[in-house]
Amino acid sequence: MISSQGGAFEEGASILAEVKTISGRRIEERRRRRRISQEALAADVGIGVRWLREIESGNPKSRFDDHFRCAHALGLSAAHLLIPMLFLEHHMHFPRQLLQDDMNELEERCIEFIASFSLKPFLRRTPRPSEPFE
Repeated sequence: MISSQGGAFEEGASILAEVKTISGRRIEERRRRRRISQEALAADVGIGVRWLREIESGNPKSRFDDHFRCAHALGLSAAHLLIPMLFLEHHMHFPRQLLQDDMNELEERCIEFIASFSLKPFLRRTPRPSEPFE
């Protein structure tokens, strides 16, 4: 899949590290804005305070599930974690500038697209008896 001989591995690794750094900043900013202590958030998500500090500092060894749990506990969207991973999974270049922006609109459009795509079979018009079935 992804070779350690260069190219995609380094690109993917650097994007994932960047995603964790940005995620950590977002988690820390939201926690501070809500005036939640590191101790309280760590207890809420079931991790140690030291590990939360690692997450907030963007440690590349931090686990994505811990980022998801912290983001969820703070009411943050997971789009900044999921969308870059989708690009990587499909061996596509991820436009890094998207990470710097609020991804809520992009996330909403993705959800709307998936919902409309999933509903298409149910939204087809039922043919009249004299019309051929599609």
